[in-house]
Amino acid sequence: METRNGRTSFFDGGLLQYIGWTILGFLVTICTIGICYPWALCMVYGWKINHTVIEGKRLKFQGSAVGLFGNWIKWLLLTIITIGIYGFWVFIKLEDWKVKNTIFK
Repeated sequence: METRNGRTSFFDGGLLQYIGWTILGFLVTICTIGICYPWALCMVYGWKINHTVIEGKRLKFQGSAVGLFGNWIKWLLLTIITIGIYGFWVFIKLEDWKVKNTIFK
């Protein structure tokens, strides 16, 4: 069981790491004109989730950019078909996908 300062739930990522992953994700998204945005999301989600410990158990992110990309295309098409209405649900669908791809190590 992992502990930090006597606590069993904590986050052990650092600020410089966060800034680095965020900048890298931004640059990848810009350089690919948004096509690799799902990859950038997976990168940042992975960093956040993999540095989280709950009740002494570390979380592990198993999502892939390929898996997210398929959903991303589907969500984009549904948003276009519904004239933007489905866009309100994309955030919820993205959170659901993130949780489905997170396990305890």
